[in-house]
Amino acid sequence: MTETTTPAQIMFTQAVRAEQERLGSRRGFAQLERDGAFRGAITDDLRAFLAERDSAFLATASAAGQPYVQHRGGPKGFLRPLSDRRIGFADFAGNRQYITIGNLSENPRAFLFLIDFATQTRVKLWGRLTAVEDQPGLTAKLAVEGYRARVERVLLFDLEAWDINCKQHLPLLFDETVVKGVVDKLTLQISALEAEVERLKSGKG
Repeated sequence: MTETTTPAQIMFTQAVRAEQERLGSRRGFAQLERDGAFRGAITDDLRAFLAERDSAFLATASAAGQPYVQHRGGPKGFLRPLSDRRIGFADFAGNRQYITIGNLSENPRAFLFLIDFATQTRVKLWGRLTAVEDQPGLTAKLAVEGYRARVERVLLFDLEAWDINCKQHLPLLFDETVVKGVVDKLTLQISALEAEVERLKSGKG
């Protein structure tokens, strides 16, 4: 992103703006642009959101424009802000198709899509991605301690624009560990109540 390019200009190309105009939403988005609603740097809120993510969808495209979306995951916090405009994360060994890496060799543009199903929050991030394979210090910094996966390289995402998407049509889902904690607590309570019912039935106490 150049100094004269705004986050809104990255998000809304001329073709996008033309469709917004045709379909009646341009005036509202133009006002949001004037109000500075679209951001290009990592805020405290985004930093906190990243710290809780254990999953991300990463989109790239070839030089010819062929799109590709790949899932990236790891323990919570694997997406690590390195500055106010850069996010780094370890690229763990996978199926060895290397479509993302091939795309990056000819087109650095990339997109991260992050979802928190429990709060029905979606965050969209536009930027440029660099694959780094020859910096052991950086690799060690972004490796996740205790996570049993081999780091093949690190990926550096230089943020150009980001926005929070609406909650429409997003299912409400909860993390397995959260659900298990609630179920375990309820199971103990049920067991205690069943024991109390049996005690009352027997006339004891």
